[in-house]
Amino acid sequence: MAEKENNRKENPMRSIMIEKVVLHVGTGKEVRDLERGEKLLSKFTSQKITKTLAKKRIPTWGIRPGLPIGVMVTLRGKDAEEILERLLKARDNKLKESCFDDYGNINFGIEEYIEIPGLKYDPEIEIMGLQVSIALRRRGQRVQHRKVKRSKIGKNHKVSRQEAIEYMKNKYGLIVEAE
Repeated sequence: MAEKENNRKENPMRSIMIEKVVLHVGTGKEVRDLERGEKLLSKFTSQKITKTLAKKRIPTWGIRPGLPIGVMVTLRGKDAEEILERLLKARDNKLKESCFDDYGNINFGIEEYIEIPGLKYDPEIEIMGLQVSIALRRRGQRVQHRKVKRSKIGKNHKVSRQEAIEYMKNKYGLIVEAE
């Protein structure tokens, strides 16, 4: 049994990595808030910013399909790792266990962007928060998403909640608080 554990640790296909970090600012139908969210994300990252569009009609909120209701940016590679460190410092390297799901994803919010190290208050942006989503994966998970010869991956190859918690503890010194 111990030999199997050692082989798994040495196997490069079992190593966990960050697939992407997504920063999202939900603004609703207010155009001014949408512009403020764009300024915030462009100040924080150098990536292209995408507007998120409403999919449903909600008459009481004045939302209809196709209406821009938020902005987001997706970061991958070294940019994702660098920004993730700053975002975790804004949360004092502490997250609740409920921030982790069963599939290797981590979600948390930052109430005010001025908590992020390196960002100062901007009167044009005022006070805004953002949502952070992190996707973890292993090498080889691409086979379930590719177009040609798509295949399923085994249950033991998917990143579990406990593996995601251990990865974040080891790599970023994260403190996971119980509910």
